[in-house]
Amino acid sequence: MSEHIEVIFRSILAFGILLVGSRLLGKQTISQMNIFDFIASITLGAITANLAFNTSLKIHHMVLAFFIFVFVILATAYISLWSQKGRKFFAGDPTVVIQNGKVLEHNMRKMRYTIDYLNQQLREKNVFKIEEVLYAIVETNGTLTVLKKPQFRNVTKKDLWVATTPEGKLPIELIMDGKMKNENLKDNQLTQAWLQSEMKKRGLSTDEVFYAVLSPDGNIYIDTYEDHIHSSFDKE
Repeated sequence: MSEHIEVIFRSILAFGILLVGSRLLGKQTISQMNIFDFIASITLGAITANLAFNTSLKIHHMVLAFFIFVFVILATAYISLWSQKGRKFFAGDPTVVIQNGKVLEHNMRKMRYTIDYLNQQLREKNVFKIEEVLYAIVETNGTLTVLKKPQFRNVTKKDLWVATTPEGKLPIELIMDGKMKNENLKDNQLTQAWLQSEMKKRGLSTDEVFYAVLSPDGNIYIDTYEDHIHSSFDKE
């Protein structure tokens, strides 16, 4: 096998096992990461990169190392699931950095968290005054959770005693890419005949519809392939 073909083969294999590993580990590892997830992702990436480009290493050794590390990650995930101490050890604890409008400097120093970065995180939450904050907590994945003081929170319909309609269901996708979502229809006691009738009322056939969804209030949102929208932003 020539060197170029070997690199191509190794790259495809590296992508394949990384995909398999990601499927095994689930969505949490590829979402916003805590410290352990970060370490795991870097290590898996390093192993697959070496598999793809370091032709001096044996393929079966790298594949074995990859799946051993996947097993270690899964084991620690199960330990974290069943043990609070394990969860604390691998992911750490959330840390309060603001309490009742006061910055807790000692907690920030422990995390090496600067006031500049704290202000940036607050601005991203549309908070521009620290005194408006009742609690600000740095979560284990590094994101900042903010609870404003009651007088600074947005007014809700409940606050104004405005009646609301309860929404007990999620929107139901009916058509995607011109094809009926038969499984969704069946799961929600809907029929193809009903859907075709709804499309006919609107002068449409299913193959003309790019996307259709039934909202909880009973209305059907429809997006057709022919939207008749002309915008300069579409031009290159």
